[in-house]
Amino acid sequence: RPSPAMRSLALLRADFFFLLRRAPAATLAELPEARREHVPAAKAQVKFHLLRSSPRAPEDGCALGVGHRQRLEECEFNATAKTFLIIHGWTMSGMFETWLGSLVSALQKREKDANVVVVDWLSLAHQLYTDAVNNTQIVGKSIARLLDWLQENPLFQLENVHLIGYSLGAHVAGFAGNHVHGTIGRITGLDPAGPMFEGVDPSKRLSPDDANFVDVLHTYTRETLGVSIGIQMPVGHVDIYPNGGDFQPGCGLGDVLGAIAYGSKFSLFILPLVSCEHERSVHLFVDSLVNQDKQSFAFQCTDSSRFKKGICLSCRKNRCSGIGYNARKTRNKRNSKMYLKTRADMPFKVYHFQMKMHVFSYKSLGEADPTFSVTLHGTNGDSEPLSLEMLDQIGLNATNTFLVYTEKDMGELLKIKLTWEGTSQSWYDLWKERIRVKSGETQQRFAFCVEDSQLTNISPEKSCLMHVAVLG
Repeated sequence: RPSPAMRSLALLRADFFFLLRRAPAATLAELPEARREHVPAAKAQVKFHLLRSSPRAPEDGCALGVGHRQRLEECEFNATAKTFLIIHGWTMSGMFETWLGSLVSALQKREKDANVVVVDWLSLAHQLYTDAVNNTQIVGKSIARLLDWLQENPLFQLENVHLIGYSLGAHVAGFAGNHVHGTIGRITGLDPAGPMFEGVDPSKRLSPDDANFVDVLHTYTRETLGVSIGIQMPVGHVDIYPNGGDFQPGCGLGDVLGAIAYGSKFSLFILPLVSCEHERSVHLFVDSLVNQDKQSFAFQCTDSSRFKKGICLSCRKNRCSGIGYNARKTRNKRNSKMYLKTRADMPFKVYHFQMKMHVFSYKSLGEADPTFSVTLHGTNGDSEPLSLEMLDQIGLNATNTFLVYTEKDMGELLKIKLTWEGTSQSWYDLWKERIRVKSGETQQRFAFCVEDSQLTNISPEKSCLMHVAVLG
């Protein structure tokens, strides 16, 4: 059982890393002063800003209040339309973050008649992290009271309500769904906060019980000093882990512990990393709203390792889904884990391919495995050389499966070029009869063979060109 001192240290770690995420100028010397800012919950207020157009700031929207029926008319609240409530997370600045405006604008463009409401709990979120966590229940109940009041109008239906919560705001959404009379249509959790929520009872965090459909994007589940900024465990009906949930392309991945060694400048190293990966969940959701012609797909898999091996690219029985706004509930399933790869920026979509290669070779001394790359040639052009990631040693006289992905839409595949990179002292020639490829996005299957059946081998530093033989 951990001592009180160890428990305090664990909570301090959580405060410390959340502080870094919001306060670029903060240093260890400034931390005690930042902790002094405290507003008692009794004096704080949860505000609701209805944004019918695109004001310069959320607080410029039309203020809603429980019991003020005339205010709904003045704000042009549409009781029959979809209603989105955006819930921000913990803050050290006490101000709205820039991502919020992007999300509001994207929702308004996608759902032109919808009510877009920003839940302003800045005074309760601008606290020590542990205090802000305790305040999430208060905010959730305030949202539930607003929704209960809106339901007094029979035209207003909870099924049309969609709560979108980021970080701590995701758990706020869960508490709102837990306390409202009736069942909310949908809750989207954007990288729900991990500290003080990981592993707790479902009633004390976001869970599938909180809405008809709960979908979650996990983008920062990597632990640092024992703390994961985003929750690691699945907490929705569908839990999507882009890039495994622990590495987001385009975000700096320097050694955080090494960065701390730089002393007062450590926040300059850590802040961009934490902010980039944690907030990637928001940008993926915005991308799903604005780039409808480049919709990303995720694939159900038991874990990230199996996905990286290319085993999980099936869409049978609802095993694949759009992500973000385009996510869809899988029938009778909870905590369905799904994975995908993405680009470093918008549009985030990439094209996934499963490669199956049956190989046979004589192996000499040593355990080194060969390094392969493949170039795809399709009706829309050619890909760059794509590395075949070797998570396990290549199996001899066995079928080996790999995942490759490219940013380019290849169209229908026509041929592929397999290249054995570098030299190898532990392998002789490798024999393969054919390579089978499956597109994750289209579910099309291809089989590739060499034109000359006598040339089925490949050697170090050599390439082998294979043409499509079967299309299905």
